[in-house]
Amino acid sequence: MKILVPVKRVIDYNVKPRVKADGTGVDLANVKMSMNPFDEIAVEEAIRLKEKGVATEVVVVSIGPAKAQETLRTALAMGADRAILVQTEVEVEPLAVAKILKAVADEEAPGLVILGKQAIDDDSNQTGQMLAALMGRPQGTFASKVEVAGDTVNVTREVDGGLETVSLKMPAVVTTDLRLNEPRYASLPNIMKAKTKPLANKTPDDYGIDTTPRLKTLKVSEPPVRSAGIKVADVDALVAKLKEVGVA
Repeated sequence: MKILVPVKRVIDYNVKPRVKADGTGVDLANVKMSMNPFDEIAVEEAIRLKEKGVATEVVVVSIGPAKAQETLRTALAMGADRAILVQTEVEVEPLAVAKILKAVADEEAPGLVILGKQAIDDDSNQTGQMLAALMGRPQGTFASKVEVAGDTVNVTREVDGGLETVSLKMPAVVTTDLRLNEPRYASLPNIMKAKTKPLANKTPDDYGIDTTPRLKTLKVSEPPVRSAGIKVADVDALVAKLKEVGVA
Protein backbone atom coordinates (compact mmCIF):
# COMPACT_ATOMS: atom_id res chain seq x y z
CA MET A 1 0.00 0.00 0.00
CA LYS A 2 1.14 3.51 -0.82
CA ILE A 3 0.58 6.45 1.53
CA LEU A 4 0.37 10.02 0.24
CA VAL A 5 1.24 12.79 2.71
CA PRO A 6 0.69 16.46 1.80
CA VAL A 7 2.95 18.91 3.67
CA LYS A 8 2.98 22.70 3.81
CA ARG A 9 5.79 25.22 4.29
CA VAL A 10 4.76 27.72 6.98
CA ILE A 11 6.35 30.22 9.35
CA ASP A 12 8.08 28.30 12.13
CA TYR A 13 5.79 27.99 15.15
CA ASN A 14 8.43 29.59 17.39
CA VAL A 15 8.49 32.78 15.31
CA LYS A 16 6.14 35.68 16.03
CA PRO A 17 4.59 36.80 12.71
CA ARG A 18 4.98 40.44 11.68
CA VAL A 19 2.48 42.37 9.59
CA LYS A 20 3.72 44.31 6.56
CA ALA A 21 3.79 48.08 6.99
CA ASP A 22 1.17 48.55 4.27
CA GLY A 23 -1.18 46.01 5.87
CA THR A 24 -1.32 43.77 2.79
CA GLY A 25 -0.22 40.58 4.56
CA VAL A 26 2.32 38.89 6.80
CA ASP A 27 5.97 39.78 6.30
CA LEU A 28 7.88 36.64 5.26
CA ALA A 29 11.21 38.32 4.52
CA ASN A 30 14.10 36.74 6.43
CA VAL A 31 11.68 34.69 8.54
CA LYS A 32 12.45 31.09 9.52
CA MET A 33 10.13 28.66 7.72
CA SER A 34 9.49 25.01 8.54
CA MET A 35 7.05 22.16 7.99
CA ASN A 36 3.56 22.67 9.36
CA PRO A 37 3.55 20.82 12.75
CA PHE A 38 0.37 18.86 12.01
CA ASP A 39 1.84 17.73 8.68
CA GLU A 40 5.00 16.63 10.48
CA ILE A 41 2.80 14.37 12.62
CA ALA A 42 1.23 13.01 9.43
CA VAL A 43 4.66 12.19 7.98
CA GLU A 44 5.66 10.43 11.20
CA GLU A 45 2.48 8.34 11.21
CA ALA A 46 2.98 7.30 7.60
CA ILE A 47 6.57 6.27 8.31
CA ARG A 48 5.47 4.25 11.35
CA LEU A 49 2.90 2.43 9.24
CA LYS A 50 5.63 1.62 6.74
CA GLU A 51 7.91 0.37 9.52
CA LYS A 52 5.10 -1.93 10.68
CA GLY A 53 4.90 -3.41 7.20
CA VAL A 54 1.46 -1.94 6.53
CA ALA A 55 2.71 0.40 3.78
CA THR A 56 5.32 -0.12 1.11
CA GLU A 57 5.93 3.49 0.05
CA VAL A 58 5.48 6.96 1.51
CA VAL A 59 5.14 9.83 -0.97
CA VAL A 60 5.13 13.44 0.22
CA VAL A 61 3.71 16.32 -1.81
CA SER A 62 3.84 20.08 -1.29
CA ILE A 63 2.18 22.96 -3.13
CA GLY A 64 4.12 26.21 -2.97
CA PRO A 65 7.26 28.09 -4.01
CA ALA A 66 10.58 26.54 -5.00
CA LYS A 67 11.81 26.87 -1.41
CA ALA A 68 9.20 24.28 -0.39
CA GLN A 69 11.77 21.75 -1.60
CA GLU A 70 13.46 22.26 1.78
CA THR A 71 10.27 21.13 3.53
CA LEU A 72 10.05 18.08 1.29
CA ARG A 73 13.70 17.21 1.93
CA THR A 74 12.93 17.32 5.66
CA ALA A 75 10.15 14.77 5.13
CA LEU A 76 12.49 12.63 3.03
CA ALA A 77 15.10 12.80 5.79
CA MET A 78 12.49 11.59 8.28
CA GLY A 79 11.94 8.49 6.14
CA ALA A 80 9.63 9.28 3.21
CA ASP A 81 10.61 7.59 -0.07
CA ARG A 82 10.03 10.28 -2.67
CA ALA A 83 8.54 13.74 -3.07
CA ILE A 84 6.48 15.84 -5.47
CA LEU A 85 6.58 19.65 -5.54
CA VAL A 86 3.70 21.39 -7.30
CA GLN A 87 5.44 24.70 -7.75
CA THR A 88 3.54 27.98 -7.72
CA GLU A 89 4.41 31.43 -6.45
CA VAL A 90 0.82 32.48 -5.74
CA GLU A 91 -1.04 31.74 -2.52
CA VAL A 92 -3.24 28.70 -3.12
CA GLU A 93 -6.57 28.53 -1.31
CA PRO A 94 -7.77 25.29 0.36
CA LEU A 95 -10.18 24.30 -2.42
CA ALA A 96 -7.50 24.63 -5.09
CA VAL A 97 -5.08 22.71 -2.85
CA ALA A 98 -7.65 19.91 -2.50
CA LYS A 99 -8.19 19.81 -6.28
CA ILE A 100 -4.44 19.53 -6.92
CA LEU A 101 -4.10 16.83 -4.27
CA LYS A 102 -6.97 14.89 -5.86
CA ALA A 103 -5.16 15.03 -9.20
CA VAL A 104 -1.96 13.79 -7.56
CA ALA A 105 -3.89 11.04 -5.76
CA ASP A 106 -5.50 9.98 -9.05
CA GLU A 107 -2.00 9.45 -10.47
CA GLU A 108 -0.46 7.84 -7.39
CA ALA A 109 -3.48 5.73 -6.29
CA PRO A 110 -2.60 5.70 -2.57
CA GLY A 111 -4.43 3.47 -0.10
CA LEU A 112 -4.27 6.27 2.47
CA VAL A 113 -3.90 10.03 2.33
CA ILE A 114 -2.69 11.34 5.69
CA LEU A 115 -2.43 15.09 6.25
CA GLY A 116 -2.46 17.57 9.10
CA LYS A 117 -5.87 18.70 10.28
CA GLN A 118 -4.93 22.34 9.58
CA ALA A 119 -2.02 24.63 8.77
CA ILE A 120 -0.89 27.04 11.47
CA ASP A 121 -0.67 30.00 9.09
CA ASP A 122 -4.30 30.25 7.97
CA ASP A 123 -5.94 27.72 10.35
CA SER A 124 -8.53 26.92 7.66
CA ASN A 125 -9.05 23.24 8.61
CA GLN A 126 -10.67 22.61 5.22
CA THR A 127 -8.29 20.80 2.87
CA GLY A 128 -8.65 17.27 4.27
CA GLN A 129 -12.44 17.38 4.25
CA MET A 130 -12.57 18.92 0.78
CA LEU A 131 -10.14 16.33 -0.56
CA ALA A 132 -12.24 13.46 0.81
CA ALA A 133 -15.37 14.96 -0.78
CA LEU A 134 -13.69 15.46 -4.16
CA MET A 135 -12.28 11.92 -4.12
CA GLY A 136 -15.55 10.42 -2.90
CA ARG A 137 -13.63 8.64 -0.13
CA PRO A 138 -14.38 8.16 3.59
CA GLN A 139 -12.61 10.46 6.02
CA GLY A 140 -11.39 10.28 9.61
CA THR A 141 -10.57 13.72 10.99
CA PHE A 142 -8.56 14.84 14.06
CA ALA A 143 -7.03 11.38 14.50
CA SER A 144 -5.40 10.59 17.85
CA LYS A 145 -4.87 6.92 16.88
CA VAL A 146 -4.67 5.14 13.51
CA GLU A 147 -4.82 1.35 13.09
CA VAL A 148 -4.87 -0.43 9.74
CA ALA A 149 -6.48 -3.88 9.57
CA GLY A 150 -6.75 -5.45 6.14
CA ASP A 151 -8.59 -3.10 3.82
CA THR A 152 -9.95 -0.92 6.64
CA VAL A 153 -8.43 1.78 8.81
CA ASN A 154 -9.75 2.50 12.31
CA VAL A 155 -9.38 6.12 13.34
CA THR A 156 -9.83 7.15 16.97
CA ARG A 157 -10.66 10.80 17.53
CA GLU A 158 -11.44 12.95 20.54
CA VAL A 159 -14.98 14.27 20.86
CA ASP A 160 -16.75 16.22 23.59
CA GLY A 161 -17.98 13.05 25.27
CA GLY A 162 -14.68 11.14 25.16
CA LEU A 163 -13.29 9.06 22.28
CA GLU A 164 -14.95 8.05 19.02
CA THR A 165 -13.59 5.36 16.70
CA VAL A 166 -14.63 5.25 13.06
CA SER A 167 -13.89 2.35 10.70
CA LEU A 168 -13.13 3.42 7.14
CA LYS A 169 -12.84 1.36 3.99
CA MET A 170 -9.66 2.21 2.13
CA PRO A 171 -8.76 4.22 0.12
CA ALA A 172 -9.46 6.83 2.78
CA VAL A 173 -8.41 10.28 3.97
CA VAL A 174 -7.13 10.83 7.52
CA THR A 175 -6.27 14.15 9.18
CA THR A 176 -3.98 14.20 12.20
CA ASP A 177 -4.26 15.81 15.61
CA LEU A 178 -1.49 16.64 18.08
CA ARG A 179 -1.91 13.55 20.28
CA LEU A 180 -1.36 11.05 17.46
CA ASN A 181 2.43 10.85 17.86
CA GLU A 182 5.65 12.74 18.45
CA PRO A 183 7.63 13.25 15.22
CA ARG A 184 11.20 11.99 15.10
CA TYR A 185 14.28 14.09 14.48
CA ALA A 186 16.05 13.37 11.22
CA SER A 187 19.52 11.90 11.74
CA LEU A 188 22.53 13.30 9.88
CA PRO A 189 22.95 10.17 7.71
CA ASN A 190 19.27 10.36 6.73
CA ILE A 191 19.60 14.06 5.93
CA MET A 192 22.43 13.21 3.57
CA LYS A 193 20.43 10.36 1.99
CA ALA A 194 17.46 12.68 1.48
CA LYS A 195 19.49 14.77 -0.96
CA THR A 196 19.55 11.87 -3.43
CA LYS A 197 15.92 10.75 -3.07
CA PRO A 198 13.60 11.49 -6.04
CA LEU A 199 11.85 14.87 -6.04
CA ALA A 200 9.59 15.58 -9.02
CA ASN A 201 8.69 19.14 -10.02
CA LYS A 202 5.21 19.86 -11.32
CA THR A 203 2.95 22.89 -11.75
CA PRO A 204 -0.80 23.34 -11.25
CA ASP A 205 -1.09 23.59 -15.07
CA ASP A 206 0.25 20.03 -15.34
CA TYR A 207 -2.91 18.90 -13.55
CA GLY A 208 -5.21 21.38 -15.27
CA ILE A 209 -6.07 23.16 -12.01
CA ASP A 210 -6.96 26.86 -11.87
CA THR A 211 -5.42 28.39 -8.73
CA THR A 212 -6.86 31.89 -9.21
CA PRO A 213 -7.82 33.18 -5.71
CA ARG A 214 -11.53 33.49 -5.01
CA LEU A 215 -10.99 35.55 -1.87
CA LYS A 216 -9.40 38.99 -1.55
CA THR A 217 -7.58 40.11 1.58
CA LEU A 218 -8.63 43.66 2.33
CA LYS A 219 -6.35 44.34 5.28
CA VAL A 220 -4.10 42.55 7.76
CA SER A 221 -3.45 44.19 11.13
CA GLU A 222 -1.87 43.38 14.46
CA PRO A 223 -4.24 42.43 17.30
CA PRO A 224 -4.87 45.28 19.76
CA VAL A 225 -2.36 45.60 22.57
CA ARG A 226 -3.67 44.20 25.81
CA SER A 227 -4.19 46.91 28.42
CA ALA A 228 -2.34 46.70 31.71
CA GLY A 229 -4.08 45.19 34.75
CA ILE A 230 -4.68 46.91 38.06
CA LYS A 231 -4.54 45.83 41.70
CA VAL A 232 -7.43 46.22 44.10
CA ALA A 233 -7.27 46.29 47.90
CA ASP A 234 -10.04 43.82 48.72
CA VAL A 235 -13.10 41.96 47.45
CA ASP A 236 -15.37 44.97 47.84
CA ALA A 237 -13.06 47.04 45.66
CA LEU A 238 -12.96 44.24 43.11
CA VAL A 239 -16.77 44.04 42.92
CA ALA A 240 -17.01 47.81 42.64
CA LYS A 241 -14.49 47.84 39.79
CA LEU A 242 -16.30 45.04 37.94
CA LYS A 243 -19.56 46.99 38.21
CA GLU A 244 -17.78 50.11 36.98
CA VAL A 245 -16.62 48.43 33.77
CA GLY A 246 -19.99 46.76 33.28
CA VAL A 247 -19.14 43.08 33.75
CA ALA A 248 -20.88 42.49 37.06
